Amino acid sequence: MIRWLTALGLAGLASPLRAETCRLALALAMDISSSVDANEDALQRQGLAAALIAPEVTKAFFSSPMPVALAVYEWGSRSTQRMILDWTMINTHADLLTAAEIVQQSVRSDENSATAMGQALAFGATLMQRAPPCLFQIIDLSGDGANNDGFQPASAYRHFPFEGIVVNGLVINAADFEGELLLIPYFENNVLHGPGAFLEVAQGFEDFERAMRRKLERELTGLQIGSLQDPSIK
Repeated sequence: MIRWLTALGLAGLASPLRAETCRLALALAMDISSSVDANEDALQRQGLAAALIAPEVTKAFFSSPMPVALAVYEWGSRSTQRMILDWTMINTHADLLTAAEIVQQSVRSDENSATAMGQALAFGATLMQRAPPCLFQIIDLSGDGANNDGFQPASAYRHFPFEGIVVNGLVINAADFEGELLLIPYFENNVLHGPGAFLEVAQGFEDFERAMRRKLERELTGLQIGSLQDPSIK
């Protein structure tokens, strides 16, 4: 059985050389590649906004006296990464409501993008370099397809600063046109990174909100015992 430890309980394990101001820096990355049509993009934005303020997720955000730093960005082709919500400390319920409103009211920056996962991950790693000092760092990559532009995720992990960063995934529409569940092993083998990394699956964009609620609650409520190992171990 998987046991869980709260981030608050792990606070004493942080290096004394750092002055952590939060328990988790969480960057959420949304797919806007051309395989995502306008209606699906709307479902994704509305779903994320709704998931952020769902009762179980709100409870998870405030499950510890130490706050969460939140950022949201969209990604597509190798040159299409854009901030939707820059680093925001979620200290109060009002902060969380404001973050959700910003996501809900955001407008897609590009409709004809390829799928450059490597660049999306590299952007996230660079974003983490200017995150508030936190006990843990997680990039949360959502997508409905495999990499078809720019460098591969493996190259991002080799050449960008991912030490101490966990990458979780959310697969949308796991089955291809022949019904084969190809994206699940693709994400498992190429996207997930770091101790305790996990994958959530949304059965279509209509299911995005449910899957995002489930994933956020898991990320915010606790961390696996595996996260206690040296973050430099991949």
